[in-house]
Amino acid sequence: MTTPSQASSRQTQHHQPVLLRSATVVDTRDGTLTRETDVLVRGGNITEVGLNIDVKGIQGLQTIDARGLYAVPGYNDMHGHPLGQSLRHQTRDLKLLLAHGVTGFRQMSGSIKLLRDRADGALGLPESGPALLATPGPLLITPLNAATEEQAVATVREQYDAGADFIKVAMVTPDVFFAAQAEALRLGLPIVGHLPAGIDVLKASRLGMKSIEHLGPGVGLFACCSTERTHVEQGAGGRAAIKVPPFKLPFMEQIMGRVVKKLVVNPINRSNPDEVKRLRRAADSFDEDLARKLAERFVADGTWQVPTLIRVKTQQLCDDPDFAEDPALRLMDPGTVKGWKKAAAKFSEFPAETRATFRTLYEQQLRLTGIFDEAGVPMLAGSDCSGAAWVVPGRSLHQEFDELGSAGVSPLRVLQMATLRAAEFLGRTATMGTVAPGRNADLVLLDADPLESVQNLHRIAGVVRAGRHYSSADLTALKERAATEA
Repeated sequence: MTTPSQASSRQTQHHQPVLLRSATVVDTRDGTLTRETDVLVRGGNITEVGLNIDVKGIQGLQTIDARGLYAVPGYNDMHGHPLGQSLRHQTRDLKLLLAHGVTGFRQMSGSIKLLRDRADGALGLPESGPALLATPGPLLITPLNAATEEQAVATVREQYDAGADFIKVAMVTPDVFFAAQAEALRLGLPIVGHLPAGIDVLKASRLGMKSIEHLGPGVGLFACCSTERTHVEQGAGGRAAIKVPPFKLPFMEQIMGRVVKKLVVNPINRSNPDEVKRLRRAADSFDEDLARKLAERFVADGTWQVPTLIRVKTQQLCDDPDFAEDPALRLMDPGTVKGWKKAAAKFSEFPAETRATFRTLYEQQLRLTGIFDEAGVPMLAGSDCSGAAWVVPGRSLHQEFDELGSAGVSPLRVLQMATLRAAEFLGRTATMGTVAPGRNADLVLLDADPLESVQNLHRIAGVVRAGRHYSSADLTALKERAATEA
């Protein structure tokens, strides 16, 4: 049976057959390189991989000289928010993703309307864009749709009935979280997202949380890695909830969507002195042995991590001038950039000691990511693009690659996080994640060995999306058009 997300990920228009001649195919399972290999694409799928493929009789074949190029599966940004914006910005962001080699994405915020539109085939996604791999309904937020355990359970059921691929938790209380988790798992839906402040992280993992985003966020994971856990956890969860009227208004979901949109530009700007003290204590008392024990727990439970390090970095080092001077900002509209600069200015108002705490915490988050990788914790590459300050869609995933490299993750592991691991997480290894017959024709061509350096993952010489080949010049033009049309 085909799920809505699988249907939406397919290319409806089949392009002319494509032959990649004499490429070096990278096996994402073990890093094996098979040189001088042909890859034949027909009808949006890879139909043959081998030496000197006989293509006689294939009408309209487009042959690409791939000698010296490395063929890998298309990249997947497994934490993004391109949908739900204005159509103009949504289309721009999706095109920018493809222009950077991103052929698939996991949408991390949704609505009942989005789910219905997908079911009706009415999403209106651009052909020159990545596949929508999965999406939830509305985020679970206290007090909007998860004020009580009963309301949270009802919200989960509503999303299940609407065809959600998973439930995403954002800002809820621990009791509400566990009630939602139990109902989601009863219905067979994965539950993913943020760890509520004050939650028992090990219990959430043990009971089946599928993925934790942003390394928490907050002190959750770090409390488990602290030699002063009791002090770090004390008072956690004290931040005031989002305020909403005591009665339901028409269009409440849209109103709250705008409120959340403003908050997510940089949530750390809401940090109060007590929260900063806990973060400082967590960073100073970080213990690698405790971190390894936590990693072992995640491995045993099968709890995935999506660090989104670039998103964490742009929050915690928001006033770093490198972000404001990034040439890629020209790809975004002036209003968005203005909002990001405003968030950076607000961040700069924190005392120097507070900003130093955030920098120290980020260094520890890099170390924690490295420990997770060393222990074999399953991880995905995601960037939290579309909405977060300084996060330019497409480019942000490449920045994530660099941050993962800084954390000590090997080039092969980084590549796997963006390809094979995404397929494993989604249960789609038969159709994505490797360059092999039967897989979707979503590929990236690189002009340098991606196993030698994370930097080589940036060296895109071409992309194949749903069987259509985009040259390097095509990708450059796609970026320029996306920027001018925004």
